[in-house]
Amino acid sequence: MEYYNVKTAIDNLEIAKEITKALLEKKLVCSVQQKEITSTWWWNNELESSKEYLLEMKTKKTLYKEVEKEIRKLHTYDVPEIYAEEIKEGLPEYFQWIEEDTK
Repeated sequence: MEYYNVKTAIDNLEIAKEITKALLEKKLVCSVQQKEITSTWWWNNELESSKEYLLEMKTKKTLYKEVEKEIRKLHTYDVPEIYAEEIKEGLPEYFQWIEEDTK
C-alpha cells in the first residue's frame, strides 16, 4: 500500500476547520495537522501576501482523488493549493494506523 501527505492552505480558519472535519468524518484521512503560516505569491501580476492555515493530511494514495474533490468543494480560492507528497518510508505501525483509520 502507498501513502500520501496531502497539503492545502487557506486564509480562513473556519473553512480550514470545515475541511478538517469533513475529511476526518468521511474517513478520507486519518489525521490533519494545522499550522499558521505566512504565504507570499504572484497572482494576476500582483505580489500578494496573507496569513494562511496549512493543512497536512495523511491518507492512502488510493483516496487522493476523493480528498482533492472534498477540499475543492469547501475551498474558497479560484486555484487552491492541493498536492500530495508520497510517504516513502516510515514506521510500519504508523502505516497500519493510516490503513485502519481511513476507508
